[in-house]
Amino acid sequence: MRILFLTYQGDMAGSTNSIAFLCRGLAKRGHQVYLGIRKESLLWQLVEDSNVVRVPMSFGGKFDLNNWKQIRDVVRQHRIELINAQSSHDRYTSIFANKFFGLGTKIVHTRRQMPLSLGGPVQRFLYNHWTDGIVAVSRQVKEGLVKLGFNEANIKVIHNGTPTEKYAHIDMHKTEALRSKFAINENDFVLGCVSRIKNQIQIIRALAHVEQPVKMIFCGIEATEEMKEIIAGYRAAHQVFFEGHVEGDNILPYYKLFDAKILASTMEGLSQSLLEAMALKVPVIATAYAGNLDLIEDRENGLLFEDGDIEQIANLIDKIRYDRELRAHLINNAQHTALQKFNIENTITNYEEYFKKLLIEN
Repeated sequence: MRILFLTYQGDMAGSTNSIAFLCRGLAKRGHQVYLGIRKESLLWQLVEDSNVVRVPMSFGGKFDLNNWKQIRDVVRQHRIELINAQSSHDRYTSIFANKFFGLGTKIVHTRRQMPLSLGGPVQRFLYNHWTDGIVAVSRQVKEGLVKLGFNEANIKVIHNGTPTEKYAHIDMHKTEALRSKFAINENDFVLGCVSRIKNQIQIIRALAHVEQPVKMIFCGIEATEEMKEIIAGYRAAHQVFFEGHVEGDNILPYYKLFDAKILASTMEGLSQSLLEAMALKVPVIATAYAGNLDLIEDRENGLLFEDGDIEQIANLIDKIRYDRELRAHLINNAQHTALQKFNIENTITNYEEYFKKLLIEN
C-alpha cells in the first residue's frame, strides 16, 4: 500500500509516539509510507532512522490552499492510495485537497482523544460523507463521536499499542541518578504521574488526605500557584517534585522509581503513559473515564476512580501502597495486558487489514 499520514501537531504527547510507532511499523512491513509534518516537530525526529519518507508541510488552518497543494503534489507524485489524517487542520485539508483537485484517494481520519464538540452541520457532513472511514482509538472515543452525530457504521475501533522492544534497554544509570536527585530510599513510597496538564490538581488535593508521607513526581507539568498553595497546607511530610517537560528518551528511567503511577484525565483516547507503566510492572491508578475503561479492568490490572472523587483517589493510593497481594495481582495482569493485548504489532495489523479492506471497496 501507498499511504500518506498527515498531522499538523507531532510534538510532545503520547499521540506523537503512537503515530511514530504506526508509521514505522507499516513501513517495516514493506508498505510505502509517507508522513506530511512540520520539519521542526518532534515526530520528524522520531521517524528519522526508518523507511518512512518525511514530507515537510505547512499547516495554516483548514482553508490553507498551500497545504492543499502540498497534499496534491505528494499524492500525484507517489500515487498515494490512502490518506490517514491525525489532527484537526489536516482532517479538513485532506478532504478539501482530495475534492478540489479530484485526487480520488481514500480518506481516513484517526481520533486519538475524546471529542469535546462537533463543528456544526458542515463538519458533520464533511466527516460523514467525504471520508471513507474514521478510526477511534477506544470504544469510548467511538461512543463520543456517535453522540455528536458521526455515522457509527463509518467508525472502526483500533486500539493504540506499545512496542515490546522499547522496554529492553532502559538506561539504569539515569534511574540511579534520579534516585539520588530525589533522595529516594527503600522505605519511601514514590507515586508518579507522566502527563501533560490533565487534571493533576485532583492528585495534589488527594495527597492532603493521605496520612503517610509520599514522594510525588510529576513529569510533564510545572507547578501552578494553586498547586503550591495546596502543597503548603499538607499535614503529612509529602515531597512533591515537578519535572516539567521530559524528552522521550529520558522518560522511561523515571518509571523505575515509581511504586505506582496515577493518571487523572478525562480526555485520554488510550494512554501511552499507562501502557508504559503497565509494561514496566508499575501498578496504575486512573480515572474511570474515556479510553482508560478499555485499558483497565478495575482491581484486575489497575485501579479506577470516579473523576473528582478526591477521597477515593487518596484511598486507592493507600490501597496500592499497603495491599501486597493486590499489588502483585495488578502487576502481573497489567504487564500481560500491555505487552500482549495492546502490543503495537496488533495495532499495526489492525490498521493494515482495515486499510486493505477500504482499498478494495469501490
